[in-house]
Amino acid sequence: MPPTDAAPTGAALRDAAEALADELTALRREIHAEPELGRALPRTQQRVLAALDGLGLEITTGHALTSVTAVLRGALPGPTVLLRADMDALPVTEDTELPYASRIAGAMHACGHDLHTAMLVGAARLLAARRAELAGSVVFMFQPDEEGTDGGGAELMLAEGLLDASGELPVAAYALHVAANRLPRGLFASRPGIATANSDTLTVTVHGRGGHGSAPHQAADPIPVLCELVTALQTFVTRRFDVHDPVVLTVGSIHGGTKANVIPGQAGFEATVRSYSPEAREALREGTRTLLTGIAAAHGLRAEVHYRDGYPAMRNAADELALASDIVSQLFGPQRYFNASAPTPGAEDMAFVLDRVPGAYLMLGACPPDRDHATAAYNHSPQAVFDDAVLPDGAALLAQLALRRLAVASTAGSGTTGTAQAGTTGSAATGTAQAGTVASGTTGTAG
Repeated sequence: MPPTDAAPTGAALRDAAEALADELTALRREIHAEPELGRALPRTQQRVLAALDGLGLEITTGHALTSVTAVLRGALPGPTVLLRADMDALPVTEDTELPYASRIAGAMHACGHDLHTAMLVGAARLLAARRAELAGSVVFMFQPDEEGTDGGGAELMLAEGLLDASGELPVAAYALHVAANRLPRGLFASRPGIATANSDTLTVTVHGRGGHGSAPHQAADPIPVLCELVTALQTFVTRRFDVHDPVVLTVGSIHGGTKANVIPGQAGFEATVRSYSPEAREALREGTRTLLTGIAAAHGLRAEVHYRDGYPAMRNAADELALASDIVSQLFGPQRYFNASAPTPGAEDMAFVLDRVPGAYLMLGACPPDRDHATAAYNHSPQAVFDDAVLPDGAALLAQLALRRLAVASTAGSGTTGTAQAGTTGSAATGTAQAGTVASGTTGTAG
């Protein structure tokens, strides 16, 4: 079990979070009604700044993106813990008929980032009221562009000095992500080690020679070659990679040609490529290039192949996740934590932070009670709906993570949490969530 500490037991914190429920719900619904995409979220940023006003935080905003970084200095000496929420929406047209549905055409908070933002504001309010108990500092990271619309907001925040915000590197970092389906409402879930996949993009253009559709022998048709490349990739995945180190390759966009009787000069496709290990990622990077250029050359055409690294696989530190699962058990009961047996092929740019700082990332079921979590619309769907009732729980967990982690560091006199093993409190999960299904298709870019 994780080491004991001097932090509050949590009952008072849980009650205080419940007292914020109406305020957090109102904030979440304001953000939901006016979703913003990518790096530029001016309305969302202003709402966050207004919600943090008066809490005595040291606040900075981003330059390359509309981020908010807020530092809370505790009354007692100690290290720094980072808590993160993403704030951006998706280019999705909402189809929910909610009274607070998106008023912005072609934009929707279909992944629950509006809930994440409200939860982190709630955690800031809870912790600011407990400054006297806080043995160190807390950095609140409000991040645009997790969805990768303009290219990954976490990397930009890191480049702009996120980890130096308090004057020292955080000893731990934590984040939550809500799920519209798959998890029963209120169930927290995660796993030690790799939790999400590497997410890369493969872009291929086949260069041929255009001509008339009635005389293909006088042209160099890229269309049949393109089709052969797509099929070859599926065989490549199933025959070149270990089933115990799986990869996923999906061609999501094919483009080429203008009319039925015109052979185009070129055609192309884009694919998303997911993997879990550095070895598989490198084999995909090199193997796809060799395969695709070789097949095109065999037909006398040229394939231009671009493999672009996206988000890396996200790794939960076992000790940090053990602490988080123990806190869930103490706050809400051991039945509220579920230890997943397999990572999700989804991707998440919190991975960039957890590459630099040990930490934990947990999912939280937010399916409304009038829906079946097994069949409800998934994250990124135009019909995705999330239950605001989970907001106080998320805020309380984030706040208690900061309090407990700083208390542990203060008690131990170092920045470690000991040798606790993750998942020690997660054996009594409720509901019908099954191992290996947690968060599939529910996080970040991969959704």
